[in-house]
Amino acid sequence: MRILVIEDDVAIGAALVKGLEREGYSAVLAATGALALNSLPVDFILLDLGLPDRDGLELFHQLRAVSKAPIIMVTARGAEEERIAGLDLGADDYVVKPFGFRELVARINAVLRRTGARENDTQLVQVVSGIEIDRRTHSIRTRGEEISCTPKEYGILEFLARDPGAVITRQELLDGVWGPHWFGSTKMIDVHVASLRRKLSMPDVIETVRGIGFRLVVSE
Repeated sequence: MRILVIEDDVAIGAALVKGLEREGYSAVLAATGALALNSLPVDFILLDLGLPDRDGLELFHQLRAVSKAPIIMVTARGAEEERIAGLDLGADDYVVKPFGFRELVARINAVLRRTGARENDTQLVQVVSGIEIDRRTHSIRTRGEEISCTPKEYGILEFLARDPGAVITRQELLDGVWGPHWFGSTKMIDVHVASLRRKLSMPDVIETVRGIGFRLVVSE
């Protein structure tokens, strides 16, 4: 996955690029808006809003017009109204400087799960632990038989299957299945998960990780 780091402070940008490459990503640095637009296409964008040649929000619109890559705004502008404005524009997340690198990586991974940009999401039909997930028809099969499930039940299983074995937080599930602007209780997830386990006749295939969320158990 190729990540574009748009950062006018070359020292900070170079450190981010080096850190991302250690994480297994391919990363490229652009210190201006013009260089950023010339660096496309990419798979993911980290956008600093304080750029020397144009306003960061203006560049956000220009990037969105030509790229579907997820965008995290990374900026020193930490006022609540500015964060809200950035998210309302359509940013996938908003990180305020100074930040920890591990937090940034976690936010990148969360956005990737939410947007379905992980590599295994290109699999239209995926089989995990004997469960066949067909993304073309939004259907689930076990032992060759289709399981009758609700759209939310399908959404939960499909979302967990994007990163099998990984612990997915309740908030990530809410954002990914219900949408990032839904602010209801996470307890409804338990009801759908319980129903899904019952329909699959696999009570242990979706593990509850107390205090965090859920994971899809991978079995041979």
